[in-house]
Amino acid sequence: MKYTKEIQGHILRLQFSGDLIGENNGPEVVELANDAISQGVTQCLLDISDVRYINSSGIGVLITLLTKFRNKNGDLYIINPSEHVNKLLIMTKLQAIFNIAQSEEEALQKIN
Repeated sequence: MKYTKEIQGHILRLQFSGDLIGENNGPEVVELANDAISQGVTQCLLDISDVRYINSSGIGVLITLLTKFRNKNGDLYIINPSEHVNKLLIMTKLQAIFNIAQSEEEALQKIN
């Protein structure tokens, strides 16, 4: 998996691409989120439109990120999940836990 990050004000923007297999990049991404939170970031926009595959460890990373931001009175927004990932979120009933938006603009409207 590859990812890019950008911090703007109180928002961390992450974009993942490839396969989200938590044991490969998970600890690194969680540490990145911890650093952002320590800088006052409370919201995370996670664009996973280019994620082809996600395993159980990858789901664990998403849940960990969600928990970290919610513990700071913030939230995590999953943006534009691919069809495969969206089906997985529905099958596991995780779509009820996560805020899912079809675009960054939609997520930003939910934040404000």
